Amino acid sequence: MANLGLGIIGCGNISTSYLRLAPLFKGLEVRAVADVNMEAAKARAAEFNTKSQSVDDLLANKDVDVVINLTIPDAHYPVSKRILEAGKHAYSEKPLVLTLEQGITLRDLAKSKGLAVGCAPDTFLGGAHQQARAALDEGRIGTITAGCAAVLNHGMEHWHPNPDFFFQPGAGPMLDLGPYYIANLINFLGPVKRVGALTSSAEAERTISNGPRTGEKVPVKTPTNIHALIEFHNGATINLSTSWDVWHHKRNHFELYGTEGTLYVPDPNFFGGTVEIGGRDGSLTALEPWDHPFGKVNQHHNGRDLANYRTAGLADMVAALTEGRDARCSLERTLHGVDVMMACLASGETGQFVTLTTTCTRPAALSPDQARALLV
Repeated sequence: MANLGLGIIGCGNISTSYLRLAPLFKGLEVRAVADVNMEAAKARAAEFNTKSQSVDDLLANKDVDVVINLTIPDAHYPVSKRILEAGKHAYSEKPLVLTLEQGITLRDLAKSKGLAVGCAPDTFLGGAHQQARAALDEGRIGTITAGCAAVLNHGMEHWHPNPDFFFQPGAGPMLDLGPYYIANLINFLGPVKRVGALTSSAEAERTISNGPRTGEKVPVKTPTNIHALIEFHNGATINLSTSWDVWHHKRNHFELYGTEGTLYVPDPNFFGGTVEIGGRDGSLTALEPWDHPFGKVNQHHNGRDLANYRTAGLADMVAALTEGRDARCSLERTLHGVDVMMACLASGETGQFVTLTTTCTRPAALSPDQARALLV
């Protein structure tokens, strides 16, 4: 596979993951970084021995084939649109866009130019989640009838020095963390039929408690407490809770209930973890981790051993371009995920169930051998 040149727009914290992990994968070579803050671009370029450019110059750079969009959520759509207009493939951090109409515009533009658009999250390609997918596909817990998923904490103002955008429209726990859970649900169950949700916010403003702005107030302009009921086309019904109004809880991240047992799935925000199956006889068995490369610990963070392979979705998209197949983190799937999230927020406003207008297929499973084929 010939290397495709990568450019990165947005040199914030998340850029370090892509710059550090891209060399693990075949077909990827970072050739330039850019940011509206040129000093940030220069600093990141120096850190990772690459070129810094203005956004305009990066988009005009003939050595760049694919541009990774790591800007703030509100800028994802206009920046991805510019990437496509420059004739380059786009891969965006989540969420892809903030409205369904924006996503449809990107889809139509990409199609007209013969370009690919992919989007994080790619954590569902992790070893633990693909092992859980294999257990489902093997029928180990029968037919999925129901389940629950939850991401509950008290928000970002306690650790992030500039948390303002987390509490603006386009963020909140549903759009910031929901993509990990919804992408994994689509991986397991396929497309969603309709959703109903209740939404609220416990506080009208948050107080920053970290960094130079400690004590400043941040207005809350989007729901911070969303509890949704999701009906899938295959008949399964899932309760998804996303909240930044919770100080403590004992809920599991992810449980799927089948006719023959229960599947316990680790946090979809990460690639690894332990998969467990509860049987009809009341037994609970932790599956022996399989030899999947995207489940192996490669990072130690805040005292935790983590498997972190962000960029796997981008590598799969690049391989898909070469092989003429569907990318697992495709525009259609991420657009369907956006539709699900926006429908949850709309249902919270109207009090009515919302039927989705988009659909997608389940992504192809990623076996250990297929994952290894993406690595250098």
